[in-house]
Order: sequence, then structure tokens, then C-alpha cells
Amino acid sequence: MGHHSSHSLLPTPHSLSPAPLTIGALLCYTLPMDAIRGVAFDLDGTLYPNYRFNLRAAPLVAGHLRLFMAFVRARTALRRARAAGGSAGLGAQAGSFYERQARLAAEALSLAPEDALRRIDTQFYARWERCFRGIRPFRHARETLEALREGGIKLGVLSDLPPEVKLRHLGLEGLFDVVLCSERTGSLKPDGAPFAALAEGLGIAPAQILYVGNKALYDAAGAKGAGMKAALLRRGLHRGKDPRADFVFSDYRQLLAFVRRGETGSADR
Repeated sequence: MGHHSSHSLLPTPHSLSPAPLTIGALLCYTLPMDAIRGVAFDLDGTLYPNYRFNLRAAPLVAGHLRLFMAFVRARTALRRARAAGGSAGLGAQAGSFYERQARLAAEALSLAPEDALRRIDTQFYARWERCFRGIRPFRHARETLEALREGGIKLGVLSDLPPEVKLRHLGLEGLFDVVLCSERTGSLKPDGAPFAALAEGLGIAPAQILYVGNKALYDAAGAKGAGMKAALLRRGLHRGKDPRADFVFSDYRQLLAFVRRGETGSADR
């Protein structure tokens, strides 16, 4: 879609016969440059209630608590290194994200990196996905996604953990144009790399993408840092405005109305 002003597109009295006005050309007249053309979602705690998964995963975590804590600390260290301007001290040039993560976890557990990599994969990545069987999305989430698609909005998922199997268990597979895991870009949210990959995958300018999440520090801050709009799902005691987001909502019907308006603000206004 072009970014010329509407005045520059209007035919002048000296114009030759103008070309027929197509739907695409009409959109150039009517949509502002920052109108929402794509909506992307975090997954965990955003498309479904986190507490349901946490209850199911509790026995798994309790049975491998030292490994889980090392896994969490490794990811925190990787985030901090990126925020500080790189991962030189973590050996970023020597291996994939998963290998770097495993090396950090291995140090905490006094394991060989290959053993930590194997344990993280078999005890967490493989088994976590089984905990999603029977979990359902938030109320009105699927209807909102379907309505956005029908309205011509491109949809995406950007999650810090692998999303494909989870989406299938949630009954949301096939609704998204782009499904991404930030790990596969080499860094976690709020780093800019995952959001840049999201914009590239959607084929939409960042200013025309609304990213929806439930964590201000990772989701809203990361999206805004990448030039996108940001919406936060806040429920229960966490409801209310947040200066880091363009929009705060507690019901997916509010999100649908916001996107249809194509403006910034808050559901609480």
C-alpha cells in the first residue's frame, strides 16, 4: 500500500483519463498510514488462561525443580545480555539459542552442555505440550480471531516458547498467517529481532501491526520498541490502564472493537 498523501493521488484537471479506482487504490485514499492491518498475539496467558496450564504442569516442574530453575535463570541471563547490547559473554557466536541456553543451565547444574540440552528438551519442551490437552482459549478469543480474518486483517502469533502444538490443542490451528517462536530468531522478547521477524513474516510495516500480550515488560515494551502498537490483556486484580500500552482490555470483544476503530486508546475510557 502506498504512503502518498491523498492530495497527491487526486486527479487534476490536466490529467489524462484516470485509471479505474480499484479496491486497493480506494484503501490508499481511506486508510491512514498507521491504520491497523495486522494483529499478532503472544500465546501463554494471552490466548488462554495461564493458571490452567500452571496447575497441570506443577507436578512436572516439582519433579525436576533444579532443572526448571536453571532453565528459567538461563533465559533471564540471555534476556539481560541482549538488553545490555549483546551476548558476547555468553558465546553468542558459538551455536544456536538452544545451545547457549543449555550451556548456561549446564553451568548451574554441573552438567555437560549436551546433557543439559537433552534434559531440557525431553523434560520440558516435549512434555509441556502434553499439558495443553483439554485447555480452551479465553472466552470470545476464537470469535474475535475469525472476525478479524473476515475483515481482512492479517493474524500472527509470536511466542517465546514453541507455539505450534499448543495452537492445535487450543483449537486455533490454521487461523494465523504467521506462527513464530522467538527462540528461533536467536533471542527472546523484548529484543527487537523476534518482532522484526514478525513484521517481515506478515509483510506489514511495524506501525500497522498491533501486538497483543499479557506482560508489559516483554510484550508491550518489545512491540513499542519495534515500532508497533501494543495491547495488553489485563484480568482480575490486574485490570486498569498501563502507560506502556496503547490499549488495555479484559474481554476479547473489546479488542475487536478497538481494531475496527483503528485508533489508540484504552478500553477503560
